[in-house]
Amino acid sequence: ESNLPAELISHFTTVEYELSSLTQPGPPVFLFVVDTCVPEDELTHLKDSLQQTLNLLPEDTLVGLITYGTLIHVHELGFTDCPKAYVFRGDKEYAPMKIQEMLGIMPNRGIATVNANNPPGNTNNQQGNPNTPPQTNRSSAVGRFLMPVSDCTFAMEQVLEDLQKDPWPCAADERVQRCTGTALNVAMGLLESSVMRQGSRIMTFVAGPPTVGPGFMVNRSKKESIRSHTDIQKNQCPLTKPATEYYKNLSDRAISHNIIVDVFACSLDQVGTLEIKPLISRTGGVIVLADSFGQSVFKESLRRVFERVNIITPSNDPNIPPTSTPGHMQMGFGGVIEVHHSREFKVAGAIGSVASLKKMGPGVAEIEVGIGGTTSWYLGGVTPRDTVAFFFEVVNPNNAVMPPQKRRFIQFLTSYQASTGKQRLRVTTVCGAWHSDSNDMTPVAMSFDQEASAVLMARLAIHRSETEEPADVLRWLDRSLIRLCSKFASYRKDDPSSFRLTNEFSMYPQFMFHLRRSKFLQSFNTSPDEQAVYRHIIYKENTSNSLIMIQPSLVSYSFNGPPTPVLLDATSVKPDVVLVLDTFFHVIVFHGETIAAWKQQGYQHQEEHVNFKNLLDTPQNDSQMIMNNRFPVPRYIVCDQHKSEARFLLAMLNPSVTHHTSADGISSQAIFTDDVSLRVFMEHLMKLSVQT
Repeated sequence: ESNLPAELISHFTTVEYELSSLTQPGPPVFLFVVDTCVPEDELTHLKDSLQQTLNLLPEDTLVGLITYGTLIHVHELGFTDCPKAYVFRGDKEYAPMKIQEMLGIMPNRGIATVNANNPPGNTNNQQGNPNTPPQTNRSSAVGRFLMPVSDCTFAMEQVLEDLQKDPWPCAADERVQRCTGTALNVAMGLLESSVMRQGSRIMTFVAGPPTVGPGFMVNRSKKESIRSHTDIQKNQCPLTKPATEYYKNLSDRAISHNIIVDVFACSLDQVGTLEIKPLISRTGGVIVLADSFGQSVFKESLRRVFERVNIITPSNDPNIPPTSTPGHMQMGFGGVIEVHHSREFKVAGAIGSVASLKKMGPGVAEIEVGIGGTTSWYLGGVTPRDTVAFFFEVVNPNNAVMPPQKRRFIQFLTSYQASTGKQRLRVTTVCGAWHSDSNDMTPVAMSFDQEASAVLMARLAIHRSETEEPADVLRWLDRSLIRLCSKFASYRKDDPSSFRLTNEFSMYPQFMFHLRRSKFLQSFNTSPDEQAVYRHIIYKENTSNSLIMIQPSLVSYSFNGPPTPVLLDATSVKPDVVLVLDTFFHVIVFHGETIAAWKQQGYQHQEEHVNFKNLLDTPQNDSQMIMNNRFPVPRYIVCDQHKSEARFLLAMLNPSVTHHTSADGISSQAIFTDDVSLRVFMEHLMKLSVQT
């Protein structure tokens, strides 16, 4: 029994296999697509970040470079005599075959035979070798437009150093000509034929909205403003739908060739992430939104994309600590997840950064929840932090009573290509007992996970809000919460004062209260681009991080004791405390009125006030620890009470004290809002839950 394989040990629910194959896909490919319609100082920051990125990649990784503005330049890194690039018009849509023809990488006949003899990733068969098979589209692209990092670092850095701002003139009342859609199409055409089904990433660096070519989302004239939430709700944004459809069609091509698309958008204006989001989400890419390419939000997030697994090597000498060396990158390509389950239920759908592979079967439910109609989904890019929500429908014909020994099981099969080029299969199996007594719901209540349920409801609400009116989604959330409380709370009918929830449900109404007020469902004070990014990120994150997005954490620092978690409430704002608010997207250090005044007078620089200096330093150090393990890197804000940036904290607090109410003698911050407080929300919930 002590030598059982891992598959037969009950607490090993997940086993990962490395599959052997006659042909390996080869090393990953990174194609950088760079927007040059940026100010000179911004371009300098971007070039510096890209040069540092080359040092983070394994030496055998293939890299390429495309720059775009009014025109698109595909740089031939393998031509070392002088800089050489192929130029495409930005206002024209090119068919994939036309792109390959213009680049000279058209597929030859017999390509399948050639690829079998010369597997992807093998760059040793170069021209001049008598044993080299006839040239294919791959051999003509690798070595010209795609080069191993070890062979092209100098050429890449030279091109980046010579890179200039887009030279085409632009009138003062017009936006620059930026052809993001065409540039992505050209990048896709290059990778489709040269590294077929080999793990690839198109990393796009954008500094503004696309204004020309297919996929543009705003006209060049500045008299026309970029679409807002109001325009979308009133259907007054004629460019949004065709642009979204264009990028969704690009995602279909990317999925068929294992291509991931990432967007790093750095601009004070909107850049079109709402329209591009289907391309990023369906391929498993990442979105990073920042104000500037010089901001740490962009620089550090870009670095963390290429994080590697640390390999610990123990030392033979007990006095010498083990050494740590970087291993392979923590990313996978071409991920596919498939669900197998017992016959008593069917899979209704999945919500996350996935795309349906349309694999039908008897286990598919008729009613879709999220992306349904299949038992297999495409994940694209995968990382250790990615999650997917699955929904199932219990199928119990004629309400038959389940035998006591009856067990249910679900098995998830996730296959992906690791960054080493190896193919891996990850198998997760979970099982449990059935509960068939409809008169006794105690076992169901005892097994309720309110944190996971809140995150699932958030994903469901976000998914519904993409096709339904916001008010309808909020009403659906309210009705769902009332039904849940009516079924599992203990109370006397028509007596709200008798309403009680058990520990398994006690926090759930509070999560729903904050979800209703969150940026995922409320459009106030966020642009459509920002909301699209927030929704994309919560689709990928785990339960604990998603809960922070729904209900941010608030910690209070004072002279009276150690740091203490406090209620996300207006009464927690006091003059003599420092608050740290973590919303996942922002980390805010907030100084109360008295603390801010002391800091203004410089007491922290005086030796006799060293405790005050420690009170200021400790929240900042703790904030740094929060940001060290976060992706994307959150925006860091230090603000004082009654100053403009304090709005970032006040907007998240429960408005228990407003300009209409008093704080009953408690010194706290009044919030200027007409939103209801958590107390009023709970009073209405109790009243509606207990009524006959």
